[in-house]
Amino acid sequence: MLAAARELGGPISARSAEIEALGTLPMDLVDEIRPTGAFRMYVPEDLGGPQVTAVESLEVVEEFAYHDGSVGWCVAIASTTSLLASYLPDPHAGDRFGDPAAIGGGFVMPRGRAVPVDGGLRVSGRWQWGSGTKHCTTVGGGCLVVGPDGQPQPRDDGLAAPFVFMDPGDITFIETWDVAGLAGTGSVDFEARDAFVPEGRWVQIGSTGPVRDNAWSRFSFYGLLACGVASAAVGIARRSIDELVDLAGAKKPQGSGRTLAERAATQAETAQAEARLSAAWGLMLDAVDDTWQSALAGQPPTVDQKRRIRLAATHAAQTAADVAASMFRVAGGAAVYRSSPIQRCFRDTAVAAQHAMVAPRTLETAGRLRLGLPTDTTTL
Repeated sequence: MLAAARELGGPISARSAEIEALGTLPMDLVDEIRPTGAFRMYVPEDLGGPQVTAVESLEVVEEFAYHDGSVGWCVAIASTTSLLASYLPDPHAGDRFGDPAAIGGGFVMPRGRAVPVDGGLRVSGRWQWGSGTKHCTTVGGGCLVVGPDGQPQPRDDGLAAPFVFMDPGDITFIETWDVAGLAGTGSVDFEARDAFVPEGRWVQIGSTGPVRDNAWSRFSFYGLLACGVASAAVGIARRSIDELVDLAGAKKPQGSGRTLAERAATQAETAQAEARLSAAWGLMLDAVDDTWQSALAGQPPTVDQKRRIRLAATHAAQTAADVAASMFRVAGGAAVYRSSPIQRCFRDTAVAAQHAMVAPRTLETAGRLRLGLPTDTTTL
C-alpha cells in the first residue's frame, strides 16, 4: 500500500491546484486510490480489510499527504471511520465496509436527532466538517435519541447517542467549505431530513463495546483519529522542507550574491526543522507501536498508553505546523504566490493543527493525567 501511495504521488502532486480549486477530491482520483485499500485500512480481516499494522497505516497517510495534503487528510478520515466496522453488528458491518470500494466518513458529535420508529430510527440533522463525504459510500452522523417532544429521551434499551450510518442518497451537501487550507478535502456541512436508519446500523462510540474482537477494536478510536490527523500534518510539513531545499539552491535573495542555501540562517533553520519533525514523528510512531503490540497480545490500551498517543499526536501536529511556517518564512517572497507549494503546505498544516483532536487544548488532558489529577478520559 505504501508503494502504491508513492507510485500515485507524482500524478497526485500534479493535480494539487485542481484539487484545491474543485474543493474536493476529483472522483477519478478517488477511483485510482480506492483499489489500494487506503480508504479502509482499519476494516478487519474477516471483512476483507488490507491487514496493515498501525504504524504502516500512519506511514500511508503521511505519504499521501506529502504529495497533497487534502488527499492525505481524506485517507486518514475515511480509514478512521472504517475502524467502526468492528463495532457494527452483522449484516451492517459487511454492508457498509465489506466492499473493497467502500468509503466511510461523517461527523461524530451529536448534531442530529433520532426518533425511534418501527424497525430503526428516523434521523434529521445538520453536521459540519464532512471531510470527503462527497465521495463516501456511507455517511455517519452523531445523534441524540429524542422523544415525541423533541427532547433527549433514550430508548428503553439505553440507546441514547448513536453514530448512525446513512446512505449518500439521504444526504444533502451544503457548500460551506471556503477556507484557508486543506481546501480540497470537501469538508462541507451535510444534512439529512427524516432519513430511515434500520435497526442496529449505528454504534455508540465509547459506550458500547465492539462486536468483533481484533487488534483494531482493542485500539482507541479517538487515538487513531488524532494520529491520522497528525500523520497528514507531518507529511505536508515534510514536503515543505523538501520544497524549501529545492528553492534554496537556485534562489538568490534580493540584493544578495549568495543563494538562499548558502546563508547560515537558512542552513540552521532547515536543520532544526528536519530534526524537530523527525523527532515528533518518531515519538508518535513509538507510542502507537507500543499500544499496537498490546492490542496484538489481546490487551486493551491502558489510560497511560492512550495518554501517550494523544500527547504525541498533538505534539506532532503542532510541530508540523511550526515547521511549515518556518519554511514559509525562510522562503521569503517566493512563497507568497499561490503557485508556490510552500505556501500551500503552510496553509494546510495551519488548518490541520486546528482539528479538535490535536488542538493545543488537548495537552491539558495529557498534563492533568501526568500530574495525577482526576480527569475525564471518555474521549481519550
